[in-house]
Amino acid sequence: MHHHGYLWTGSKQRFDDEALRRPPHPDPPPADGKPGLIQRHREVKAEFPVVDLPPLETAYWLIKPTRLIRGTWEEPKEAAKWLGERLTEYAPRFTSEPHRDSTRLALLVNSSAERLGWGGDVSHGFYLERPSFLSLALVCCSPNRALPELDCPVR
Repeated sequence: MHHHGYLWTGSKQRFDDEALRRPPHPDPPPADGKPGLIQRHREVKAEFPVVDLPPLETAYWLIKPTRLIRGTWEEPKEAAKWLGERLTEYAPRFTSEPHRDSTRLALLVNSSAERLGWGGDVSHGFYLERPSFLSLALVCCSPNRALPELDCPVR
């Protein structure tokens, strides 16, 4: 098992487009359904696998383009270290003062290493100024515990 790291920052408005953050329903709308609904289903089906937006279910990062992977680690502690470095980098921009607390951030890193150690995924999000959003994820691969049918994006 290994772990892939993902980082996304962008406008809160774009982040809030949840239709592009969830996989399309496996059953398309009926052919005689509302044209707008049919078109939206087609768009989401085409866009979800390639859009850089963080998926609502962390494991779905694995179907995204490999260019979105920010790092790959064999050891959970190394992946958690990367998370800690990103938290330290972005903490001054967090809009919530308690989220900047170094003790709290260290606890997030430690709990992330533990979760990765038993095969769980890690996902954290923070509001930044402007309003922007930061999404950080560490995803277990080969296999993923939540969605073991997903292939590893790096071969």
